[in-house]
Amino acid sequence: MVNKKLEEFSLYIRNKKVAIIGLGISNMQVIKYLLANGANVKAFHNKAKETLDTSILEVLETNNITCYFGENYLENLNDFDLIIRSPSARPDLPEIQKEVEKGAILTSEIELVMEMCPGKIIAVTGSDGKTTTTSLIYEIVKKKGYRCYLGGNIGTPLFEKLSEMEKEDVVVLELSSFQLMTMEKSPDIAVITNISPNHLDIHESYEEYINAKANIFTNQNEYGVLVTNYDNEITKKMAEKANGKVVFFSRKSNLENGVVFQEGIVKTVTDGLRRHVLNTKNVHLRGVHNYENICAAVAATIDIVDIDTIKEAVEDFKGVEHRLEFVREVDKVKWYNDSIGTSPTRTIAGLNAFEESIVLIAGGYDKNLDYEPLAEPIIKNVTKLILMGKTAEKIRIAVENKLKESKTDLQIYNVVSLEEAVSTAKKVARKDEIVLFSPASASFDSFKNFAERGNKFKEIVEKL
Repeated sequence: MVNKKLEEFSLYIRNKKVAIIGLGISNMQVIKYLLANGANVKAFHNKAKETLDTSILEVLETNNITCYFGENYLENLNDFDLIIRSPSARPDLPEIQKEVEKGAILTSEIELVMEMCPGKIIAVTGSDGKTTTTSLIYEIVKKKGYRCYLGGNIGTPLFEKLSEMEKEDVVVLELSSFQLMTMEKSPDIAVITNISPNHLDIHESYEEYINAKANIFTNQNEYGVLVTNYDNEITKKMAEKANGKVVFFSRKSNLENGVVFQEGIVKTVTDGLRRHVLNTKNVHLRGVHNYENICAAVAATIDIVDIDTIKEAVEDFKGVEHRLEFVREVDKVKWYNDSIGTSPTRTIAGLNAFEESIVLIAGGYDKNLDYEPLAEPIIKNVTKLILMGKTAEKIRIAVENKLKESKTDLQIYNVVSLEEAVSTAKKVARKDEIVLFSPASASFDSFKNFAERGNKFKEIVEKL
């Protein structure tokens, strides 16, 4: 089947001046397509040329693409017809805004995919649980027999797959607030897992962050579906603005319609009638937060996949790397990698997932988040606290203030590296305890991303 929208785009870009902002993998796919279809391409990257992979440099040099690098990389952004930005480039940068005011079209790789995808799109956003929920949905839909594509923040860049997609296919996307900021098309099924303060080092305000998340459903029509969290006040209120069907999920309320988690059971509810989907004793995922993710995935797929297939897919699902990932057991102590714990709420969820006593390794890059809410769960669940990175002092102060209030004590250790953190944990952890690496902070002070940080942690633990 011919993708008419892709054909139209191919004709549109011929001889057009196109700016690519950010040289990540997904934008490299777009560059190749633009060049093959006669566009005039220039690239802009906010870091030094030397930071790029050789494969990317080879494409740029082979095709004689003019590139601008470094701190003032956008000063030559002039007279373009189309600007394709990476999620890390804010759309309101003065140089970009100036071009948009002159008539340039501003978009991104994922927006192009959503505009031109002929199949059904299910997209997930939220402050926590996005990747697990997205991965669950993908596995459920795939097990039913649909040809499925996984993309956005995870999976593979999908632009080059557009030509092979068909109407019967399903695309499952994880979308960040940065990807959603300029989004003018919403998916057929939009999922918001929850919203709490995050990325406030980049977003100008919490309100901007919330509004970006809301873009996932605001352009739906009456046939669209919004799946969202009834227990989160922000997402519950968002549902009032939905244009189509709303499906809530909850672990705290007896919904008349939706999906609920009650006494270890995930159930669908239709006009008060409850139907058993699965018992969480039979799933590999741990923690109430993951049972909420299961509820969201069930709610997103219940209209296109039967319950038996959903149950089988969820029970087979073994989780996502760096999310409460079991690494190994050493001397009766189990080590878990939760490097995805980049905010206090994520780490709180991780702490609450275990019944055992915990040795917690935390700290990292400071995203200007509030660490006071983390103090009480730490005091409740943690026997030894090991801190590192730029947020170490903020976490220590929050915990010590709470310790004074409760008149209790906790052993706290400050370390300067992940190697020292693991070494300290090995010394202080006792039999049957859990060592949990859940930083409650971003990774950018020492690592490229949470995945690199998690892999380093696993590498160190495997050598114990």
